[in-house]
Amino acid sequence: MKLKDKVAIVAGGTKGIGLGIALEFVHEGAKVVIGGTTDSTGQVGVAELEAAGGEAMFVNCDVSRLDHLDRIIEKTVERFGRLDIYVANAGINDSNKTHFLDITPEQYTRIMDVNLKGMFFGGQKAARQMVKQGEGGVIINMSSVNAHLALDAQVVYTTSKGGVQQLTKVQAVALAPHNIKVNAMAPGPIETELMRRVGSDQQLMDTIMSRTPQGRIGTTKECGRLAVFLASEDSGFIFGQSIYIDGGRGFPGLSPHRVTRLSPMRITSVYRTCDLQNHH
Repeated sequence: MKLKDKVAIVAGGTKGIGLGIALEFVHEGAKVVIGGTTDSTGQVGVAELEAAGGEAMFVNCDVSRLDHLDRIIEKTVERFGRLDIYVANAGINDSNKTHFLDITPEQYTRIMDVNLKGMFFGGQKAARQMVKQGEGGVIINMSSVNAHLALDAQVVYTTSKGGVQQLTKVQAVALAPHNIKVNAMAPGPIETELMRRVGSDQQLMDTIMSRTPQGRIGTTKECGRLAVFLASEDSGFIFGQSIYIDGGRGFPGLSPHRVTRLSPMRITSVYRTCDLQNHH
């Protein structure tokens, strides 16, 4: 087992990519604390992790609140005695797709508080605990392929994800003397609740698939396996990087026509496989 007896927090770990990461962590022997803002969803997540044979706990945590970040780390150390891995996965976007000219300070602050401020201070607080333990550790930040794609319908979200990638670099440099390894994951289209909502917009899904060379949606298990790699000694010399897990979605200069010819699967088969519009 690659993570035997390690203790991990997955902030934003009650569903989707976060829960997929937590599941792969317990499969590799880690004890996992998942954070989220809905108690019922958190308890369902814990039940799934325990059914997979893992030790798990849920802590209600709004990462935009510094006292909540303190609480999840304190409860983790209280229950399991230490903290070895911190995954900053919590994130939100603009469900209204507000145009740049119309974004309010309140909208900007709400997204930035979760996606960047929460990641900054969550990582800081986790690192302080790791430094106190004196045995190093791992921080994994969740960026996005959209960190370098100019989506005018998600101005604040994409801005925040660009910030995540720079934060990852400076965290890595700052924490290297303490043997704390910091990297980021940058997913493309992954089968999550958010992606299922996107799937209700046929034109948008056609556009996404036409620009994804692999011609399919990724899975949360695939994200989990990447997180295991980044959390384990296998990635010991990977430092301050943002690793794209996007089926080629972020390749610059690929035209939709070219990608469609490269695609190994028909777009219609993606809808049947993922059942994006009807699966909850």
